Amino acid sequence: MKILSQTHRISLRKGIALLFFLILPVVFANAEVRLPRLIADGMVLQRNTELKLWGWASPQEKVEILFLNKVYRTAADASGKWLVKLPAQKAGGPYTMKVNDKLIKDILVGEVWLCSGQSNMELPINRVLDLYRAEVENANNSKIREFAVPLKYDFNAPTQDLSGGTWQSVNPKDVLRFSAVAYFFAKDLYQKYGLPVGIIRSAVGGSPIEAWLPEERLNQYPAYQESSRVLRKAGYMDSIRASEGKMVKEWNIALYKADKGISGSTKWYGNDLDTSDWGTLNLPSFWSDNGMKGLNTSVWLRKTIDLPASMAGRQATLRLGCVVDCDSVFVNGTFVGTISYQYPPRIYTVPAGLLKEGANNITIRVISYSGQGGFVKDKPYKLIAGNSEIDLKGEWKYKVGAQIEPMKSTTTFQYKPFGLYNAMIAPITDYAIKGAVWYQGESNTGRSGEYEFMLSFLINNLRDKWGNPNLPFICMQLPNFMEAKKEPSESNWAMLREAQLSALKIPNTAVVVAIDLGEWNDIHPLNKKAVGHRLSLAAQKTAYGEKNVVSSGPIYKSMVIKGNQMIISFTNIGSGLTAKGELKEFAIAGSDNKFVWAKARIAGDKVVVWNDDIKNPVSVRYAWADNPEGANLRNKEGLSASPFRTNK
Repeated sequence: MKILSQTHRISLRKGIALLFFLILPVVFANAEVRLPRLIADGMVLQRNTELKLWGWASPQEKVEILFLNKVYRTAADASGKWLVKLPAQKAGGPYTMKVNDKLIKDILVGEVWLCSGQSNMELPINRVLDLYRAEVENANNSKIREFAVPLKYDFNAPTQDLSGGTWQSVNPKDVLRFSAVAYFFAKDLYQKYGLPVGIIRSAVGGSPIEAWLPEERLNQYPAYQESSRVLRKAGYMDSIRASEGKMVKEWNIALYKADKGISGSTKWYGNDLDTSDWGTLNLPSFWSDNGMKGLNTSVWLRKTIDLPASMAGRQATLRLGCVVDCDSVFVNGTFVGTISYQYPPRIYTVPAGLLKEGANNITIRVISYSGQGGFVKDKPYKLIAGNSEIDLKGEWKYKVGAQIEPMKSTTTFQYKPFGLYNAMIAPITDYAIKGAVWYQGESNTGRSGEYEFMLSFLINNLRDKWGNPNLPFICMQLPNFMEAKKEPSESNWAMLREAQLSALKIPNTAVVVAIDLGEWNDIHPLNKKAVGHRLSLAAQKTAYGEKNVVSSGPIYKSMVIKGNQMIISFTNIGSGLTAKGELKEFAIAGSDNKFVWAKARIAGDKVVVWNDDIKNPVSVRYAWADNPEGANLRNKEGLSASPFRTNK
């Protein structure tokens, strides 16, 4: 055995020490405490309730939390998960918190609300600036904050953390990304109580209710279980994405090659173009209004406008309403903007120097994916520069650029059952909240029967996961939408509203009526401030126990038949029933269940309904339509009555 010299032994010890020194940072880096996305700078913690703080570290690693001069200690379990419970805290802040070596700054304690659903909850303030520009352009309130949960879905199991997100406070820049509904809801609560308000916005446009439920809540729906099983197959979603991505790419290439307006030698967006062989149509209108029904194609439109000297050279705003489905816009041959799907308002900036005095050309290329292309009516169509504007409605020249087979539908994975719950709700259920606001349902119209059950599953699941059997839950009822009909008819939207109203059977819930706040031509109505206010009233009553607040419009209670009249009673009449003008949108039917319009009058706290031709009435409906235009029953506090039917 070889004996090491003292020099070699010293060198070896130094080498071991150096190796330990090099390894040490790696060991400690691996052991570093990790916090969930929600527990971060700017967070709002729920007041007056036990708080959970959690995260991850190496197994058995010690965790120490310093908050408001008190220390809380725990250790990570064998899997590396740790959780600390803090006693209820009073409203206040800003505070700091230290978790081991991590410093969390600018913490407020106040009211935290989960705001979830689909696009009308997700819709940001920058989409409703037509109504609220002056109100938000100087908005500054560090006591109102929002955490926007990023879109993610998972069909295998609930995820441990969110994929991203940060807390943002209200300022002129960041407020534009806030949910408009949630912002006005929070602003109303702040003005009422003066407490910090934190919004956790977890919403996805187009999402159905089943996407927000955990798998165990839908065991009685085999189709949903099978859908989830298929999606969990290794490589399945990747293969679908690849094949559908290829299909979309090939469709667009085929359209481009076939489109004479863009692939030919003469570009149809250029200034010098002979349009003598182009047809004419009036905008706004749809292709079907102009003899082009079922046209899956690109259509080019051109209009020459005469510009006064006062508008020449200036930066301008081009308003083109809403377009179905995709548009690209050119002014004097220069591209100024594009939007690839139908819902957003078309608001394009025309750069300074592009407009000239006299003749100017506007060209629009519209692509329709499934045949019903065109421009939505009753939207703004104009060119604005300074205080001057030019109306763009009326006659336009048009020509079909290409016509090909319709694009095949693609798979929207985030709409599948369980996925959004697993990735966008499950990771936040340890974070204490005051209550939940739910604005969703458009994607479930046509399935109202199962919606009633699923809504109860949703409410009970939230209460179970948050460990609060009385968690306040506020449901936003769908507003009026689509063209009004002249005669009483069946309505999927009315059925869905009825299913939403069923939430009132569950204690500590509220349903907010918005049958007067919609727009017939827009599934995303602009009046989000009124929606936020009504949600706030419901929260004041349901979550804050304000007994004197009238938080709802009249809700159908019961009926009594006397001769040829039906006498309707209501709850939530406030200080009395009222209507502006003659009551409208009441329909009545006899035993044949054929509904006709009825006369109606307010009699004290009841409504009397009749039709002289119906001698033996059986049932009444009110505002039972997609868009019950003119429905005007409300209480004297100005809150609309919910649509109803007396017989299902």
